[in-house]
Amino acid sequence: MRVLLVGSGGREHAMAAAIARSPRLDALFIAPGNPGTAALGTNVAFAADDVPAL
Repeated sequence: MRVLLVGSGGREHAMAAAIARSPRLDALFIAPGNPGTAALGTNVAFAADDVPAL
């Protein structure tokens, strides 16, 4: 399963950490993410409120 998590705060970091532990996960993308989430998945350069880009 591929997951896109939208946000860059502490809550999103906690969710990314939990999602990253899933054995079903193939890829985790975080938009826009932060330095901490970069270790858990791939940060992508989209603003959280840029719906067309997402």
